[in-house]
Amino acid sequence: MLFWFEDPQRTLAQLTNLPYLAGGQTIVGGLIGGWIGVEWQKRRIGLPAPTGDLFAIPIALGATIGRIGCFLSGLPDGTYGLPASVPWAVDLGDGIPRHPTALYESMFMFALAFGLMRFERRGVVGELFLGLIAAYLAFRAIVDFWKPGIPLVAGLTAIQVASLLGLLATLRVWAVRQRTRA
Repeated sequence: MLFWFEDPQRTLAQLTNLPYLAGGQTIVGGLIGGWIGVEWQKRRIGLPAPTGDLFAIPIALGATIGRIGCFLSGLPDGTYGLPASVPWAVDLGDGIPRHPTALYESMFMFALAFGLMRFERRGVVGELFLGLIAAYLAFRAIVDFWKPGIPLVAGLTAIQVASLLGLLATLRVWAVRQRTRA
């Protein structure tokens, strides 16, 4: 659903186009939506314990590989960056050097996976997944300034707004868990 808010005018124009409405994809929406869905189901069945730690490192490594695929897909993928004059800017076939934002994300997720592996040995149950979510959402709130997008609120895109709201929710969950442990 977050995809619909990335370009609200286009979504309104496509309201009768079911393949368009069902075809959107965003990692931010998938992570936040998946997290909400799992927590809702856990609450329904009475499972209060954190369960996401087993998924944190595989999600980070999967995104590392997935974003390389996004980069190799070029412009049709829609994850390219804004025009740039940095020495590492890439031309994706349209003659415009751009920030390779998919590669930025791939490198970030690889470093995050490495950090999570080191933290895993001494972390508290439930904090590995929260660390993944918090770090990724903070990263996306920043890196999306180098991506084209339609501002939704206060100059921020839908992805950035969702990232910041998700980050706030993550920090709140972490704070509640800290108080509960104390």
